[in-house]
Amino acid sequence: MSDSVTKRPAKPGGGKLAASQRTARQRSSARLAAVQALYQMEMSGSTPDRVIQEFVDLRLKEDVDGVILAEADRKLMSELVRGVAEGAGEFDDMLAAVLDEDWPVERLETLLLSLLRAGVYELAERRSIPIRVVISEYMAVADAFFSGREPAMVNGVLDRVARALRPEECAPEPAAPASLA
Repeated sequence: MSDSVTKRPAKPGGGKLAASQRTARQRSSARLAAVQALYQMEMSGSTPDRVIQEFVDLRLKEDVDGVILAEADRKLMSELVRGVAEGAGEFDDMLAAVLDEDWPVERLETLLLSLLRAGVYELAERRSIPIRVVISEYMAVADAFFSGREPAMVNGVLDRVARALRPEECAPEPAAPASLA
């Protein structure tokens, strides 16, 4: 027997990077689940608590064709659903302010409205999340549900809301000083 310590090979995907990637996937899944829950609430008239409980009990554990879906960050999903439900009117006003006159909030399809409300909630209430992350995440959710121009619309609408809510993050980079000749 050797006195030297034998190191085990590193597990693929192990370490801090894998943990942060797993956390990011859980947050992305939470956003997707929250939009689904918000849509369900709009269609059924159910309460946030009832829909959240249903998702926790059933939908977040679904087995689809033998593949267990990634478990969403339940805390984030619940926060999004409750926050959007509480502030829907305010978020609709923010959306109305940036939408084209010919396309009022009332004209938006229910799923798209649920998605935009969730994005606006994160821009307004979760200021520690960078604008580009919020917009990217909700464009990905839009891609999951829509095959048309909706992801581009989500990008434009959330960008305009972000500029109104967080102008300091959207300020242009200061110009580089002119070189001395």
